[in-house]
Amino acid sequence: MAGHIQDRWFKTYTDSDGNRVRTKTGRHGAGLRYRARYIGPDGTEKSKSFPDGQKRLAEKWLANTASDMSRGHYIDPRAARITFKSYAEKWLDAHTADVSSQIVTEQRLRLHAFPVIGTRPLDSFRPEHIRELTSVLETDPAVSGAYARNIYGDVRAVLSAAVDDGLLPRNPCSAKSVRPPTGERRRVVPWVPTQVHAVRAALPERYRAMVDTGAGCGLRQGEIIGLAEDAIDFESGNLRAVRQVKLIRGKAVFAPPKCGKERDVPLPSSVAAALRAHMDAYKPVEITLPWRKPDGPKVSARLLFTNTASGVVWRSNFNIQEWKPALAVAGLIREADDYGKYESAREHGMHALRHFYASVLLDAGESIKAVSQYLGHTDPALTLRVYAHLMPTSQERTRNAVDRLFLPGQRESDGPQTAQ
Repeated sequence: MAGHIQDRWFKTYTDSDGNRVRTKTGRHGAGLRYRARYIGPDGTEKSKSFPDGQKRLAEKWLANTASDMSRGHYIDPRAARITFKSYAEKWLDAHTADVSSQIVTEQRLRLHAFPVIGTRPLDSFRPEHIRELTSVLETDPAVSGAYARNIYGDVRAVLSAAVDDGLLPRNPCSAKSVRPPTGERRRVVPWVPTQVHAVRAALPERYRAMVDTGAGCGLRQGEIIGLAEDAIDFESGNLRAVRQVKLIRGKAVFAPPKCGKERDVPLPSSVAAALRAHMDAYKPVEITLPWRKPDGPKVSARLLFTNTASGVVWRSNFNIQEWKPALAVAGLIREADDYGKYESAREHGMHALRHFYASVLLDAGESIKAVSQYLGHTDPALTLRVYAHLMPTSQERTRNAVDRLFLPGQRESDGPQTAQ
């Protein structure tokens, strides 16, 4: 790398006698004195200025820059001056995730990350700045532990992309002194059957089979709303989750299930009977919506559950107008206040039906792998983390196994016998 230190307070020239003469410039005594100049990998000149008395520091900086270039660790100083907010917005525009995920990520960054680190240039990031962000998130009463970890994950992803783009030498989130936000994971407390039945009975008749589908097949709310006639095979006793209804920027779209994970779910005869009765009373309606995004190609499906206008069930309207009143009648939340508003009921959303479904399967001894498959989780480990406390304890199984051998009257046969 060709580089040199320019002294902007003095200039040197050769006089008519061939002597080198050093004279003051018009900048003498004002501003930064030394400018370290070099040619970057892109062929353009780069520079950094230093005050009087720091020529050695300028030389050291120039030497370090040359070393970084030779080792492939060079960061263009002008490119790295872009702020976290500016770079994150460009990163979001090029994000390959589905539109709804992109919207959620943008919202988390805008509301919680940008106010803390948005104006910081990328080349100035140090682990201390990430520790500060983590502290802010953990002390914000409006941010739960899980939500804070999602925000932290978004920030880490942006900074990882900046490293890949050569704007950062390393991700400060990877430092040993940096840890993700902490927070206790709330244990799932599943509904009991009487609560499921009470909520079902309190709903308008056209929506009651949605409870059967959620509690009896473990579908998510969007998958229940997007359940179509062609997804049910009554003869084989099988339900296939292939689509959901999502709201993106206020517009309903069809989309694959979460993580694109289509799946087959056993259809219990009780749920099948409820769906048959529902379809007799409320005929499936062909609904046409864009696929994946508001401007996506149009697709049609004969949906089982529609609103009173034979249109798509809007999740927000349904939750406020139908679901919460049913929760109140069932005694799960208080009645509406004088203004007709209900309290927050996050733990009693339709997802509670999925939790109920999982608890029933685990209590019946179903394997965690099967439960994970039926729920559409990407990894059985996720299912285990969420529902491990609902599984029958191994201690009780151990006691029973030993007691069957040693307690009088409890001993069984010596083992399985070959069928004759």
